[in-house]
Amino acid sequence: MTDVWCSLLLLGFFCIFTDLSFCYRGTDPGIHNVIHHHTNTQLESRQEDSMAAQKQGLSGGNDSPEEAQQHIAALILARGGSKGIRLKNIKRLAGIHLIGWVLRAAIDSGEFNSVWVSTDHDEIEKVAKSWGAKVHRRSQEVSKDSSTSLETIQEFLKKNTACNIQVVCNIQATSPCLHPTHLKEALKKIKKDGYDSVFSVVRKYQFRWKEVKKGSDECTQPENLNPAKRPRRQDWNGELIENGSFYFATRDLIVKEGRLQGGRVAYFEMEPQHSVDIDVNSDWPLAEQRVLTYGYFGRRVSLMFCEVSGCLTKRRVQDRPRESPPYCLRPRQPSAKGSVHSRDTERSSVSIHSRDREGLRKLQKDNVEVVLLTSEEDVLSSLRQKLKLKTMRKCEVMLVGKDPLKDVQSMVEKRKLDWKDVAYMGCDTTSISCLEKAGLSVAPADAPRKVIQAAKLLCESRSGAGAVWDFAKHVRLQMKQDGTDHNCF
Repeated sequence: MTDVWCSLLLLGFFCIFTDLSFCYRGTDPGIHNVIHHHTNTQLESRQEDSMAAQKQGLSGGNDSPEEAQQHIAALILARGGSKGIRLKNIKRLAGIHLIGWVLRAAIDSGEFNSVWVSTDHDEIEKVAKSWGAKVHRRSQEVSKDSSTSLETIQEFLKKNTACNIQVVCNIQATSPCLHPTHLKEALKKIKKDGYDSVFSVVRKYQFRWKEVKKGSDECTQPENLNPAKRPRRQDWNGELIENGSFYFATRDLIVKEGRLQGGRVAYFEMEPQHSVDIDVNSDWPLAEQRVLTYGYFGRRVSLMFCEVSGCLTKRRVQDRPRESPPYCLRPRQPSAKGSVHSRDTERSSVSIHSRDREGLRKLQKDNVEVVLLTSEEDVLSSLRQKLKLKTMRKCEVMLVGKDPLKDVQSMVEKRKLDWKDVAYMGCDTTSISCLEKAGLSVAPADAPRKVIQAAKLLCESRSGAGAVWDFAKHVRLQMKQDGTDHNCF
């Protein structure tokens, strides 16, 4: 009898053990909460997901792939009521709108899902759109003299929730020497290293002293040096100072904590030559010299369209009488200003400046294909072949109609080029559509106002007096810039 009870007891223990083992394998969902090992496995998995999300700059690990894809936006604040310099943000610096320098760097970096300009001014909005940026029309509440950048960025995020923006890069419009590589390297600190905010700095070697109020008997004191052991520059690392060029920050930091710098903070050090700021008129000529040497001039163009009348020459289509006889080329005679003059039977002069001819030769030397555009109504229409054979040699001459875009579009497609790789130099209002599409659009200094507004680059020289040469200089500056930027595209 005892043996029977022992057998029954052992059988009971076996059944209990089997049930526990069965539950342990997870067939009963309710048992998960009491199984220690499985709970630890879940926690470890969540921690790994959380670390991965933090490293990628995301806020959670349960989103779908579409939701988890972070949207990174560049935002340039450009209020119309600049106090130091009126409409400073769209004033031309070295022929380019001031805001155009940073917009070009942001767009060419290829790091942003969207590039925005926050403004309250119609003209700034037009310029921003011409450079390919989206526009946020800021409210009057954040357009006051007392409004802060943080308030404006917060409003931008509040009104653009559909974009699901997770990271914002606030770029200062008055930093014309910003390069795409600066933005790419700084953003790596957020995307790969898991920082919450990154801002630009520059190293300064300046000794600071305590300010003393006027009329005070107090003596000033050094703040970052010992006068008894004054270091040499080469023996001192200097100090890192914010240069205001850009500020990266996560959405949560801006919206929830109300700041641009916080959480895990990092800096990106820029070279002194790239740290340029413009506040007052006296800063302008210095900034122009700096940007011509250290600025980012954009991606190189491989094809250039240049209108003959109004760009290469002073003559315009509307200057030619309908009944004028065929154009007759006379022997070239250099003028006092270096132009080559030709005259028709009505003694109306057309000049081709020697500097412009040299500019075209340099463009060709730099492997830029140049296509000269003429029309049937052009005073030079009968001179097309002579221009090709005698004056411009290797330049192709193309006849265009009343809508130049239709004609040049076919050539762009034939060359399998993107319009970003194309430059267009025009002086007629019929060319505005071409100027708006071209990656680099150029207008002579004496072009009509609407044409100048559509052009990204405004030449210093007038038509027929060196405007083409000015453009050639701009292209050569593109070639001299840092080679690493050429690989951004």
